[in-house]
Amino acid sequence: MTTEYISYEFPLNERMRLFMRLEQLFLQLDHFILGESIWDKRAIVNTLVDILQVFSRHDLKAEMLKELKRHSNRLNQLSNHEDVDTQMLRSILEELNATSQILYATNGKFDLSSMQSHLFEAISQRSNILGGTSSFDLPAYHFWLEQNEAALQQDVQAWISKFAPIRTAVDLTLSFIRLSGENTHETAQNGFYQATLDQALPYQIVIVKVLRELPYFAEISGGKHRVTSRFMSSSAGKLRPKQANSSVDFILRYCIL
Repeated sequence: MTTEYISYEFPLNERMRLFMRLEQLFLQLDHFILGESIWDKRAIVNTLVDILQVFSRHDLKAEMLKELKRHSNRLNQLSNHEDVDTQMLRSILEELNATSQILYATNGKFDLSSMQSHLFEAISQRSNILGGTSSFDLPAYHFWLEQNEAALQQDVQAWISKFAPIRTAVDLTLSFIRLSGENTHETAQNGFYQATLDQALPYQIVIVKVLRELPYFAEISGGKHRVTSRFMSSSAGKLRPKQANSSVDFILRYCIL
């Protein structure tokens, strides 16, 4: 469904960067798993290799549990406010606690031993080479891709299920964060906007929405001190994008939770 605005999101800390990258990889899996061609299966495996690399570099269970606990503590503080919907708040807290329990039930780090096979290692090593996973480079991979659809789907579903607890936690956390904060209408003079952030507030994500009809995209940068957004001209040709030389109206949302 096409919306009136194009949204640009920017994470304001490392944990949000990690979660949003994982979210994108999981969404890629959702798309390619619907396909039935060998190229769809290749795209699935490539995405799984990327996810495995993320898991190998981060203790995602610990990071996720910290974030869920932070959310629970924050929402419990809100329970004392008179204008809070206590029934909805209780439902959200129960969902957070249930997700936390699932993660706690996983002993140690996630068991990905079934994916740490010779095939995945070979694909991962050759993925850095352009065209490095061709059939003559990895005949075992070519053999797997030529199996019947039922066998391929069984393997893919078994692999994807390994990430289910983390995906549930990532989706839940990001959905709550995106619902926080309020939209404000702002103007970027000559395509430039900058704001100083209150360091006492837990900023997580900034969202900039630009009317689809405008010929600009938002180039966002920032951290815990300030946020900057430059509105650049979109160019499909060889010319590099340039900052707008006129005022650009946009919607700004700080996600604070």
